[in-house]
Amino acid sequence: MTETMTGTGRRTALVALAAAAFLPCTGARAAPGRSAPRTAAGPRPPASLLGDEIRRLPTSRRVMALTFNAAWDESGIDTVLTELRRRRLPATFFPTGAFADAHPAAVRAFAQAGHGLGNHSYSHPYFADLDTEERAEEVRSADAAIRTAAGAEPLPLFRFPYSATTADSVADVNDLGYAAIEFTADTNGYLGPGGGMSVDKAVRRAVDAFTPGAILQMHVGSTGDGVVLDAQALPRIIDAAQAEGYELVALRDFLTDTAAPGL
Repeated sequence: MTETMTGTGRRTALVALAAAAFLPCTGARAAPGRSAPRTAAGPRPPASLLGDEIRRLPTSRRVMALTFNAAWDESGIDTVLTELRRRRLPATFFPTGAFADAHPAAVRAFAQAGHGLGNHSYSHPYFADLDTEERAEEVRSADAAIRTAAGAEPLPLFRFPYSATTADSVADVNDLGYAAIEFTADTNGYLGPGGGMSVDKAVRRAVDAFTPGAILQMHVGSTGDGVVLDAQALPRIIDAAQAEGYELVALRDFLTDTAAPGL
C-alpha cells in the first residue's frame, strides 16, 4: 500500500488494551533470538500462507480476490459496498487501526456486510524501521481498534504498509499469528487524477493482472478531493473478471489447510 499517513507516533496507550485481547501463543514457534510472542485470536493461517509474503493465492483455479485498503476518509465506501452487495460478492478490507478509531461506523459496515477484515497496522509506518516489539505494538493496537469498531473477529491476515516487506518483518508478523497478505497488482487508483490515474487506467492495471489466485488491491477513501477511482472502476473490473471466467472469492476461504490447496 502506498498511501501516506500523518501522525506516525506510537499508540502506547492502546497496547495494554490490545494485549488483553490476545492469549499467549501456544501453536507458534518463535524465531531464533525472539521471545515468545502473543498471537492473534482465532486459528493460525495454514502453512501454505506462512513463511513469506503472499502475492498470489495457492491455487490453479480461475479464482481471484478483491481487497481494499482503508486509511483515509470514508469517500467511496458506500459505492463499493453497494456494488458488492448488488453482485453478492465478497471482499476483504484492510483498515488501519487509526482509520478504525476515526471511522468506526465504516469498519462496522464492512463487517455487517459479511466482508472479511484484515489488519493494516495502526499508524501505517515502514515496518523495516521498527524493531520486533514496535511491530507487535502496531499489529496489536490495530487489532484492538478494528475489533472494537467492527464488533467482529478480524481475520489473521496482515498487509504491510506501503507493501514494504522484509524477511524479518514477515517472520515477526507470522510469529504473531498472521499471514502476510500482499497483492498481485494494485490498480493505483489511489493516486487519483492528480497522480495521472483515471478509471480506464485502473481497470487496465487490474485486467492485466488477471491470473488464477490473483489478489487485487484497491483503496477506499480519498486524501481530500473526494475522488475514489477504484469505486468507479469496480463494476468494470468485476465485469471483466466474470467475462474471463473468474470467480471472485473471499480470502477467508484460504484459511484452512483443507480449503487452500484444492480451491
